[in-house]
Amino acid sequence: MPEPLEPIDESFDSVLALVAHPDDLEYGTAAAIARWTAQGKRVVYGLATSGEAGIDGLDPEQCGPLREAEERAGAAIVGVDVVEFYGFPDGVVEYGLPLRRAFAEAIRRHRPDVVVTSSWREFWGPGNPNQADHIAVGRAALDATRDAANRWVFRDLGLEPWKAKHMFVAAGPNARHGVDVTATFDLGVASLEAHAEYLRGLVDNPMSDPREFLESTGRPTGALLGAKYGVAFEVIDL
Repeated sequence: MPEPLEPIDESFDSVLALVAHPDDLEYGTAAAIARWTAQGKRVVYGLATSGEAGIDGLDPEQCGPLREAEERAGAAIVGVDVVEFYGFPDGVVEYGLPLRRAFAEAIRRHRPDVVVTSSWREFWGPGNPNQADHIAVGRAALDATRDAANRWVFRDLGLEPWKAKHMFVAAGPNARHGVDVTATFDLGVASLEAHAEYLRGLVDNPMSDPREFLESTGRPTGALLGAKYGVAFEVIDL
């Protein structure tokens, strides 16, 4: 049996979620975001790319706007009405100063208590390698939270520094905290279902069935006591 997850302290008011692609948040985290927006917390999405390389049978010029629209629709279902796209190229995102600068600018502008991102670890779990964009974006999000707090870094932004209190890292091997999403699980499923064209392009892939996939990955198996469904995070205090 896994070690029990510690419930996340939810005494925060605002969240900025920084991820690589449309659908990254919807594969689990969106159910937690639905819980938080229902509590009155302000949540903003910031996406490095528009996911334009994500559908094999669709040219990027068509795919990017379509996936942006699907992401906005999915975000609205869980109570998020601000979704930003930073224009980095899907599939070949590079860790570096431009990415850190874009994220630091967003952090200083939105001034969140919590920054959410996805894992930058090399593997999701044994034998399951992470994707290059996720690694670059997650690491840049971590570094940008520190950049944003240092007034002498990216001075040209013309924004006052901002220090977030915590970072929540989703879908990583070091998750020790959890959120009970039993009450908002169906909203999380609906948020992923909003990515209809993307899901249609997943042939013979277990991730193509939103409910089945989220049920299989969201069952806490006793690790989050009292929860039917949970979302696990690595919590980093900043």
